Amino acid sequence: MAKVDVFDLNNNKVGELELSDAVFNAPVNEHLLYESVRHYLACQRSGTAKTKVRGEVAGSGKKLWRQKGTGRARMGSIRSPLWRHGGTIHGPVSRDYSYRLNRKMVLGALRSALTAKLRDGELKVVSGWTLADHKTRTMAEVLRKLEAQRSVLLVNAAEANRNLELGSRNLPGVKLVATRDVTTYDLLAHKTVLLSEAAAKKLSEALAQ
Repeated sequence: MAKVDVFDLNNNKVGELELSDAVFNAPVNEHLLYESVRHYLACQRSGTAKTKVRGEVAGSGKKLWRQKGTGRARMGSIRSPLWRHGGTIHGPVSRDYSYRLNRKMVLGALRSALTAKLRDGELKVVSGWTLADHKTRTMAEVLRKLEAQRSVLLVNAAEANRNLELGSRNLPGVKLVATRDVTTYDLLAHKTVLLSEAAAKKLSEALAQ
């Protein structure tokens, strides 16, 4: 079992926690990390880029002049892509960029990301998020004591914590997620990951299966 130190909000060690080796001491598969991040970013794309083809732009469909005898090139419509304000050829259309990623790959990538963070000393477990109030200043002071002042991912168990939610939402670079919403992208995008003790246990149990 992987052992990690547990700290209180003053950054004092208050105990140790045993976590599953299958989750926090797994082989780091960089290809899985790449595929998981690529999948996440693809699913975030809006896919709303759209250009109009010649059948959608404004303009009459009347033939501009007769086919022969004018000395000009033949032209059938003012909406031709060859003309200014005409339709666009092979332009982007609205589409859905999301795709399904195999569940085993998703779980494998999460294990790899958690292992890499713990290995690099960028993951810390806190005993709980018991804050005195909901002020942003209070939360900023807690992060300063925990030596996590850059980009920080806060992971809490499923129960609601109003002080934590309100105190962290205005801090730049700080993101709060529940254990069920943790993604590989978030783990890799933030310099420091702070897990509550309950969240660490839940991840250890859920991802070990």
